[in-house]
Amino acid sequence: MSRSKIARLVERLAKIGINIKLAGNYPWIYLTSINGKIVTEKRDSNHGYNIAFEGTKPGHPYYRFTDIRKTFKLIRKYIS
Repeated sequence: MSRSKIARLVERLAKIGINIKLAGNYPWIYLTSINGKIVTEKRDSNHGYNIAFEGTKPGHPYYRFTDIRKTFKLIRKYIS
């Protein structure tokens, strides 16, 4: 069984000392905190900083990142 892109992102960031927490409200996935700091920005949503969309095809989950460059720019802002 392969891991999702989201799980790989979280694991890889944890290996370099960046701990992120995510929340989901189907089909949106929000970045809620970075290293314990709550993310206050909103992007592509009224409720939080959206980093990805979960697929809607039954039995075939996939994830599509919205704009990974902007996400990493936000992460850099919160860890500095």
